[in-house]
Amino acid sequence: MGHSHVQPDAGRNPAPPAFEERGPGRRPGSGPQVLRLRGRRGVFDGPTDFAYLPRDGQAEVLSPEGGRFALVGARCEQRLPARYGPAAGVPVELRGGGQCSRQVNNFAAAGVFDCDRLIAVEVLTPGGNWSSYPPHKHDEHHPGVESRLEEIYYYEIAPHGDTPGLGYQRVSPSPAGKTDILTEVRTGDAVLIPDGWHGPSIAAPGHDMYYLNVMAGPGATREWLIRDHPDHGWIRSTWTGQDLDPRLPFHHRAEDPA
Repeated sequence: MGHSHVQPDAGRNPAPPAFEERGPGRRPGSGPQVLRLRGRRGVFDGPTDFAYLPRDGQAEVLSPEGGRFALVGARCEQRLPARYGPAAGVPVELRGGGQCSRQVNNFAAAGVFDCDRLIAVEVLTPGGNWSSYPPHKHDEHHPGVESRLEEIYYYEIAPHGDTPGLGYQRVSPSPAGKTDILTEVRTGDAVLIPDGWHGPSIAAPGHDMYYLNVMAGPGATREWLIRDHPDHGWIRSTWTGQDLDPRLPFHHRAEDPA
């Protein structure tokens, strides 16, 4: 998934994703594929296009103008084909209500994009809001109720002028594990969540929060099923009738390539 700081195509129709061969005498499908990504200026500028690469493959990332790239992965058994995911095809979901409002870019969610084990989404939370709330967990296998998934949170926090952004992440012990964290998070930080009730993710006022969620587990079915913390699950019922935060959605680019 590419996060490019520069957009050399800005103001023009960008080149479509390309699947090319290199070298003479290559038959269709026999040579290296080239997937051209447009990217975006930053994580708060709407969904980005992305590429899926199969297991047991080799890849080279080239960016003449420079850029930043998130590389997410998981152990898997199936070898699926390399594919291009257009930004226009990423489902954008607005969750919660009031000060629990947040945005989820479901680019590689279960049921959205075909993977073997990997589940990955982006969550954007306006400054002052609580996200990943109520606390929930997915560290035990209970068919139809909860799936067993380990998770990584990677953060970027918007600055306010020259003041760097910050936020907070809580993970509390569950019956299946002992993870116990309350930590300040800043741009570039990651929190590993092998188990536990996770949430809230707290965006400090004035500092919008972004985090990339990467999940995978051993279950035979790739699915995201969560169980709310019994002390806090009631908060969902309070969202009925509440307006979503008017700062959402974050900029959703309309001029995506076809």
